[in-house]
This record gives sequence, structure tokens and C-alpha cells, in this order.
Amino acid sequence: MSTMEGSLSKWTNVVNGWQYRWFVLDDNAGLLSYYTSKEKMMRGARRGCVRLRGAIIGIDDEDDSTFTITTNSCKDDPKTFHFQTRNGEERERWVRALEDTILRHSHTRWDPKKSPPKHDFDRKVAEADVYLQLLIEQIKLIEGKRNTVEDEEKQKKYSDILSQANAMLNSVKHTIVQLQIAKNTAIPVNGVYRGPTNSIHVSPSLPHVAARAPEATVQTGIELGSECVEPRVPTLSNVVDRDLPVPQFSYSSSDEDDDYFDAADEIPTATPAVQNHITLYSDNERLHSSVESVTGDKRKEPPLPPIKGDGSVDYDALYEEESETEMDSMESHGSVMAHLLSQVKIGMDLTRVALPTFILERRSLLEMYADYFAHPDQFVSIADMPTPRERMVQVIRWYLCSFHAGRKSGVAKKPYNPVLGEIFRCHWNIPNVNSFDNAAESSSKLSDGPVPWCRENQLAFVAEQVSHHPPVSAFYAEHVGKKICFGAHVWTKSKFLGLSIGVHNVGKGWVNVLQHGEEYVLTFPNGYGRSILTVPWIELGGTVTINCVQTGYHATVEFITKPFYGGKRNRITCQAFQAGDKKPFLVINGEWSGAMEVKTLDGKSEMFADVRELSTERKLVKTVCEQDESESRRVWRDVTVGLRINDMDKATAAKCTIEQKQREEARLRKENNIAWQTKLFKETKDGGWVYIRPLIDRIHSSNDQSNVT
Repeated sequence: MSTMEGSLSKWTNVVNGWQYRWFVLDDNAGLLSYYTSKEKMMRGARRGCVRLRGAIIGIDDEDDSTFTITTNSCKDDPKTFHFQTRNGEERERWVRALEDTILRHSHTRWDPKKSPPKHDFDRKVAEADVYLQLLIEQIKLIEGKRNTVEDEEKQKKYSDILSQANAMLNSVKHTIVQLQIAKNTAIPVNGVYRGPTNSIHVSPSLPHVAARAPEATVQTGIELGSECVEPRVPTLSNVVDRDLPVPQFSYSSSDEDDDYFDAADEIPTATPAVQNHITLYSDNERLHSSVESVTGDKRKEPPLPPIKGDGSVDYDALYEEESETEMDSMESHGSVMAHLLSQVKIGMDLTRVALPTFILERRSLLEMYADYFAHPDQFVSIADMPTPRERMVQVIRWYLCSFHAGRKSGVAKKPYNPVLGEIFRCHWNIPNVNSFDNAAESSSKLSDGPVPWCRENQLAFVAEQVSHHPPVSAFYAEHVGKKICFGAHVWTKSKFLGLSIGVHNVGKGWVNVLQHGEEYVLTFPNGYGRSILTVPWIELGGTVTINCVQTGYHATVEFITKPFYGGKRNRITCQAFQAGDKKPFLVINGEWSGAMEVKTLDGKSEMFADVRELSTERKLVKTVCEQDESESRRVWRDVTVGLRINDMDKATAAKCTIEQKQREEARLRKENNIAWQTKLFKETKDGGWVYIRPLIDRIHSSNDQSNVT
């Protein structure tokens, strides 16, 4: 049964271009077939097909007409098919129809003729273990609610729920243990998995047919295309009356008389008979009988956390590591992520969706914002430039070089969502300026500044989570000696894109060069976490602007997302303009994670910046024991330890404790009708957020006092 059909363009690798195809979506068979034309479709000459069971839809937030289907039912490795519609509305129709079909066919059926591979078994046990941890978290939340409820009737209801939940919890624990015992029983010392001894008899004349009959075949026509010549699956006459079977694999093919070819020209062949048993381990490999956590037993054991002399955990040393050691990729958690993501729709807001602990990075989002100033010398040198044009160029240089330092590992992970009222403070020494008159130690401390222990020739930074719904972070940096400061507020909006997660950074920042009376207002690019089911990686996308109203200089920066048909990652292009000019006086091209070249009006090209050659200055942060209860590293210290030692149970429990505390505080404020009060930032009339005592106000106040005296 065709539920949807129409023309789409399909990307073809051989010619590196789009090819017109006529597509037919069969919801019953879970198959997307395509033909070179509608007429070929009428004759049944199928060009190729995509099996949708277990497939994943992906969209590009920067392009409203393309989408992808990644399927695991290909002959060898997972394969991604790329499609293009005429407009965003048409893409929406196709994506929704495909999502519904995939959801309908998402539950795989057991084939009694096949012995399950051990790695599939292990993956399912690991998945069950993750759900066990989620169940434990929910039970803890229920316990917390029961303890805070004063009404006896409600307490009894909570107790009844807890009783049933704990019984289920014990059953799940027992089941996981039994599964592990069964695995080790099924796999003897010789490493051969023999499967069940009493196999289900299948008549040789009647092959195994899936429970839903329409899924076994695809409607045929008069003419059979050459790419569809494949072994037929015998059918039951009283169940189906069609000839063309559902191919076992997704595939693309080509006709010999065509001038162009599709992405793959392999014709699916019959799969060999499944062996009675599969060799999984060599004889000398030992099997573990204990219940394995989701982290698995094949990865390298993580090192112990840094320990102080008294035997306690050295929380501060956890943050001294330049990069995080990657214990594993998302592939080890792929089934868990796939299941979680199957519960959300394309384009869905993920702001309130709780994601697993194992994807967290060991720092708060507020601390990540501080990495914009990992090259503090570039920022403060803006004030040293003699002309407006040179200051504009330096603002661009600092801005383009500020993003790479935020990546702490090769695998993209999610920083902690800051809790309401969370604060992060730090400061930096400025390299190459510790001369006789600029030495940090000889300058005075700024007790009225954002970081009271910071000195006037150091760069100070403070950030606060000023709102939870929506999640808004505000941050501020200043260098008193150079009379330059920066303020910003960012609202992060997460969106599910299938194989990617998009984060829109709504807000703006501004650089104030006080001695020249200039303000440079800038916006932020969007972030994307790609390949979230395998090895995630980060890229930036979108167009941002930098404007100075006082001088008229302005610039646009385009962060170019990597196209699927070639190209490089992390590309940028920037154009800077003088007031009233339509032709840029500066054009920059390159990679924000590498080298960037500049082309001037006279046509000369030279190196603008190479972040690989820049040294990153270390943040100076108070020790965790000296921090306030609301400061980031102290808030998240136990979660950080759990992630560091790869103990997801510990990390998850600590995270739940933090979240539960936030809920209780929010409940008390609501019951007492108390509005939340921010500590270091205040809201403006236009909905923005500014630091309560910026440098310009303190300078004016100081000047006023001097005039009075």
C-alpha cells in the first residue's frame, strides 16, 4: 500500500550531484522505493529502495529542503541516503510520513532460525542496565516527594507507588543477574555459543514470514527492473498475492543504458544460511560473570581520581587536565541513545528532555563561556589599537579565535546545565605584559569588581544563570587597566534534528572600549552536535554580525556547516565594511579551528590567525573548598568525580541530588510567593541582562567622587 508518493531529488555519489527520482513510501512494508520516473514506477522497474525499520531521519537546520535517512539494513555498514525537496513545506510532509512509518516498524521480531550474536545480547543487557539506573533515579524522586508532602493521604499514595516500584526494581535487578548467568552458561569455555537446544521447527516448504503479512512483499508491476533481479522469497498464497519481495537490504542501482549512476550499484544477494553456532571468543579468553554496567568491560579502566595527602579527592586537580580522556564513544551507548531519540520528533525542543549522564562534559556551561577569553591578550589588545579600523579588525581577530578553546575533547559532549543562581568566577594573567609597570602582583586588588581578588592588570570574568525557563546565562569580563569590558546574555534553545542536535544561541554580546567611547555589538553562531549515535563532533553554523554604531564599521561572519557531499569542517568566511561602503575592506577565509587568511583591498593574502599556534592561558579559579555553595565547580563536584572515574551511577546520583534540591527550592518559592532574585546581573527593559556594577559605572562613580573632593 502506497501511503505517499512524489518526486524528490536524490544525491548521487558517482556524479556528485542531485538526480530526479520518483519515490513511493509503502507504510505497510516499511519501504521507500524509488524509480527513474513515474512511468517506470507504473511498470515496476524499481531503481532502488530504503528499508525503514530501525532507520533514522536527519535534517539540516541550515537548509530547509534537504533530509537524510540513515539505515542499518544495508548489506555492509550503515548507509546514509540524502534527499532534497522543493521547499520546507514539502520536506515537512515527507519527514512526518517517514517518521510515522519508522515508528510503526520500530519493534523488531525474533527470527527463530537465527542465533543472536553475543554482542547484541551484551548491548541489550547494557541497555537494560541503563534503564535500571533511570528507574532508580525516578524512585529517588518519588521518595523525595513523599518526604516533603504533609498530607497523610498523599503520603500513603506515594508509599503505595514506592512499594510497587521497589518490587519492580528488585525484579529488574534479578533479571539482569539471571541474564548474565544465562550468557555465561550459553557460552562455554571453548567460546562457542550454541543457542537453544530445542529449536523451533520450521517447515522447509514454508519459510519464516513476519507476523505482519504486508511487510513481506512490495507491490509489483508489469516490468521488472534489472536492479531488482534478486532471489525471490516464496510467499503463502493465502497471505500475500504479490511477486516482488521486500529486499533484505537497502540499496541503489543503475540501468546500463543510463548516462548517470546512483550512489551504489550493488544488487542485493541472498544471505547465506545462518550457521548453527557462531564463534565469539578464543579459547583463552575469560568471561566475566558479574553484572556489567553500561560502561562495559572491554574498555580501558579509567585512572583513579587525583587524591590529596589526607586521602580525600582533589577536586581542583580534576580541572587542571587540559582535555578529557575519552573512555569510549557513543557507539557503546548507541542502543540507549537510539531508543531515547526514538521518543522525540524531528524539530522537537530538547530544553526539558533529560539526556543520559554519560554524554556530559566535566564542566558547567558557565565555565565553557569563560573559554571565550582563553586568549586574554587578544581581547585586551583591542584597546591598544590606534584607529577605529584597526580596533574593528582586532575585535574580529579575537572573536574568530575564541571558539576553538571551548573544545576540551575530540568527542562532542554536553556541558552541565547550570542551575538557577549558579555562578562561575575566574581570572587570567595577561601574557607578555608582566613588565615593570604592569606586573599583576604590583597592581591593586579590585574589591568592588566582579572578582574581588582579581587585580587591575588581570582579566576578570563572572557568569550567572539568571533564568531556568527559559535557560538564560549572563556573563561579564573586564580589564580595568586597559579600560575594556565585555557583557553578554545567551538563551540556549536545543532542537532535535535526527542524527544531530542543534543549539540556537539567542542573545548578544558587546565589547566596550571605554577610552574611545566605542561599543561593538555581536551575536553568536549556532552549535550542532553531529553523529550523536556514533562518535559525536561539534560544528558551528549560521551568520553572525559585529557592529559598531559609533564608527560605522561592521562585519558579517558566516560559519559554514560541512556539506555531506564534500567540503571541510569548521569553515568560516568574514567580510568587514567601513561605514557607507558596499565593498568590504577585509575578507577572511579559513577554519575557526585552524588557519585563517585575510585578503585586503589590494588583493594581497596573508595569515590572519592560526589558532593552532596560539597558546591558551589557564583560568585562575579559587579552590573548590573556598568557593561559595552556588559556584559551579562546587555545585557539580561529585558529578565531575563520577564522570572522571567513569562511575555513571555515582555521577547520576549526584546529578539527581542537585536537580531535586532545585525543585524543592522552586516549590518553596512558589508556595511563599517569592520571586527569584539574581545576584550579579539585572534585567533590562528590552529583556537583556547586564552586570550590576560594570566598569564604566565604577569609573564614573570614581570620577564623581574625585570632583567632589
